[in-house]
Amino acid sequence: MNIRLVLNAPETAQRLGLSVSTLAKMRLYGTGPVYSKLGRRVVYRPEDLERWVEVNRFTSTSEYLEKTVGSVT
Repeated sequence: MNIRLVLNAPETAQRLGLSVSTLAKMRLYGTGPVYSKLGRRVVYRPEDLERWVEVNRFTSTSEYLEKTVGSVT
């Protein structure tokens, strides 16, 4: 049985439905999922991806705006 502990950036982007460049920008700005560096490799743990998706769930646009840019008035 082959259990993968980490996914590389292209695998992660595909799993999340993002482009690799979007994922790279999210790393740059700190808005994406937690990642690790193994030498030059950027890798993601599947459980961190699941946690990131859960934390970024919203029921409305106004809820998203309140949590990301502050109170909407």
